[in-house]
Amino acid sequence: MIKAVILAAGRGSRLGNLTNDRPKGLVELDGKSLLEWQCKALYGCGINEIYIITGYLSHEIERLGFKTIHNNKWANSNMVASIKLALDQIEGPLIFSYSDIVFYPDIVEKLLSEESSFAIAYDPNWLSLWQQRFENPLSDAETFLIDSNRWITQIGKKSSLYSDIQGQFMGLFKVGKKARIIIENFLNSNPELIDKIDTTTLLSLLLEKGNSLRGVRLDSYWCEIDSLSDLKIANKLIESGKLKS
Repeated sequence: MIKAVILAAGRGSRLGNLTNDRPKGLVELDGKSLLEWQCKALYGCGINEIYIITGYLSHEIERLGFKTIHNNKWANSNMVASIKLALDQIEGPLIFSYSDIVFYPDIVEKLLSEESSFAIAYDPNWLSLWQQRFENPLSDAETFLIDSNRWITQIGKKSSLYSDIQGQFMGLFKVGKKARIIIENFLNSNPELIDKIDTTTLLSLLLEKGNSLRGVRLDSYWCEIDSLSDLKIANKLIESGKLKS
């Protein structure tokens, strides 16, 4: 049975005072924490075993009864360190999710039904959301190129061309048996990278090594809540009925 891992070790300092007394994943949207939003989407797909990778103010998550794994290097490491902890301590295929995204069960179901062991959720209509989030969308967006068979050919680079960005990585992906062996072998061979690199850099390096990553297209609404302005945008999506809890 597939399990899920929510990567929630960071503070989320760009959310200002909202994370003074709680991790980013416990910031609320429409009366529910971001972790509640994610767990509801995962439960809706029959994923009942969910682990939270904690770091900043970990006790605030632990006291809620979640299964947790603590990243004691959270302040001096990046997302890949939390991914490595999960792979070391949880067996079997996994769905990984960032703690600051809101999504519906449909994209999780598409990841689950994807035959490829390494499946990456992406938003092909990213630009409309990024135009609301950033004055210059290219200042934050990363390259994402995908071929007609949905194999990703590039991810995680910076570019000044919109043509290099056919979608945006959501922070949601599936790691099956073969994929986790690929990641484990790469990180065990490159331990100096574990605390330094983010997820898209890892994916880009794996692509350069000749590994195959399958893109899974999002067809519904979602959002990322990385800042106070992102939270305002998410609330507007709820008010308009595009996001529903």
